[in-house]
Amino acid sequence: MTVETRKAFHTQLEDVREALARLTSSVIEEIPRATNVLLDGDLEGAEYVIRADDAIDARSIELEERTYQLIALQAPVASDLRALVAVAKIVGDVERSADLCVNICKAARRIYRHPLDPKLRGIIAKMGEQAQLLYEAALESYVDNDEAKAAALDDMDSTLDSLQRAMIRAIVECASAGQLDLETAVQLAMVARFYERIGDHAVNMGERVRYVISGWLPEHKGAQRHLSGADDTDELPRFPSAES
Repeated sequence: MTVETRKAFHTQLEDVREALARLTSSVIEEIPRATNVLLDGDLEGAEYVIRADDAIDARSIELEERTYQLIALQAPVASDLRALVAVAKIVGDVERSADLCVNICKAARRIYRHPLDPKLRGIIAKMGEQAQLLYEAALESYVDNDEAKAAALDDMDSTLDSLQRAMIRAIVECASAGQLDLETAVQLAMVARFYERIGDHAVNMGERVRYVISGWLPEHKGAQRHLSGADDTDELPRFPSAES
């Protein structure tokens, strides 16, 4: 690769990184918007978030294609290759997080006009705030190439996990007291899961950042057990077929 070609490649790589940062910022804006839709019963806001997802999908596809083109045409190695692989992975996490915001809005439509206990409303607000904080920190770690900030995301996610558990307990308490019907309880339990998954995607983004900077890879304990023979799926019991 000549000096000029390399310079052009790095310009294109930086363009891709900036496009990913803008896409991530768009999703960060969707998190509090979806939370407000749920808390306020805002049907118009729900429709806005749901319709906006098409644009996020289109941007995600376009960015992923640009990334694969750079890999195919420029044949990068070492840190440059890691950077492009990370972009391709992160795009998927960001796009799925946008889908989760849509899911929250769809749940809000299903429970429209169903009153929520103040305790539930408080936990929902906190989950939305924590999910947004996680994604903001993930984006900062990516833009700044900050491995320490990326590594801290897992601990930040523990707070969101705790809020999810608190949400489930509050749902059970309200349902037991007759303050929550079954359909609303199910939808709110799913909403808690949606927020928790948004946090997981932010953590994934941090893991990609660490991979780009140092080549660090997360532990895959299940895969390691399988490869070591400690978790042999061939020995799992077989369920009878519908015909038997």
